[in-house]
Amino acid sequence: MINKGSPWYAYAVQTRPASDGPTPPAARMEWGTYPGAGPGAEVLGRSLRGRRILELGCGQGQNAAHLVDRHQAQVTAIDLIDLQIQHARARYGEMAGLTLLACDAMRYLQRTTAVFDIVYSVFGAIGLVEPRQLLAAIARHLRPHGVLAFSVPHPRRAGAEASDGPQPRHSPLRLPDGSRPPLPRWELNGPGWCRALDQADMRTTAVTELGHPGREHPTALMITARRN
Repeated sequence: MINKGSPWYAYAVQTRPASDGPTPPAARMEWGTYPGAGPGAEVLGRSLRGRRILELGCGQGQNAAHLVDRHQAQVTAIDLIDLQIQHARARYGEMAGLTLLACDAMRYLQRTTAVFDIVYSVFGAIGLVEPRQLLAAIARHLRPHGVLAFSVPHPRRAGAEASDGPQPRHSPLRLPDGSRPPLPRWELNGPGWCRALDQADMRTTAVTELGHPGREHPTALMITARRN
C-alpha cells in the first residue's frame, strides 16, 4: 500500500470519521466540493437497480454506500489508501452489494476481468493518473454504451489556466490542518477532457462546472461520457 509519507495518507488520517462504526448512507450523491451543488446519482442513469458499478477512489465510501442503499446497485469501490478502506468497511462493510478494496486504480483495471455498466470517480483516480492510459483502461472494462462520470478540481479554481501538456502540474492538496503539500495532477479543461475521452473511444455527453455560491471561479469540473 501507499507509504505513510504520502499526502493522501495524511488526508486520510486528518479526515478520519468521528465514529468508526456503522453509519447510515448519505441521502444524496455528491460530485463537487459544496454539498447540494450540482446533480446527484441521476447522471449515472434513470434506473441503477442491479447495475454493476465501479468507483475509482472511494475515500470513506459515502457515495458507493448511497448507490447500494438508495438505488440497489452492485458497487465495487476501490481506494489507493488502505486506511480509507478500513474506515469505509467500519461504516458500510455489512452492506450486501458493496465490495470495498484497497488497490491502485491502474493495477486493478489491468488485472480484473470484470465488465461494468458504469464507472465513476469523484475527486478520485481520474486526474491523478496519466489520462490516456487510465481512460483507455476504463474503456476496456465498460460495456458498449456504458457510462463514465467523473469530477475533478476545476483548472481555473484559483484563477489559473488549464494544463495542456503531457506532464502533470504540481498543485497543492489542502489538508484540514492547513498544510498544502504539492500533488502531481493532470488539470485539463473541458475540451481537453473531451479530446482524451475521444482517444479512448468514448463520447462526451456533458461538461458541467460546479462551484460554491458567491465564489468567482468554479471549483469542480464534472464530465459524463459513454463508451462507443
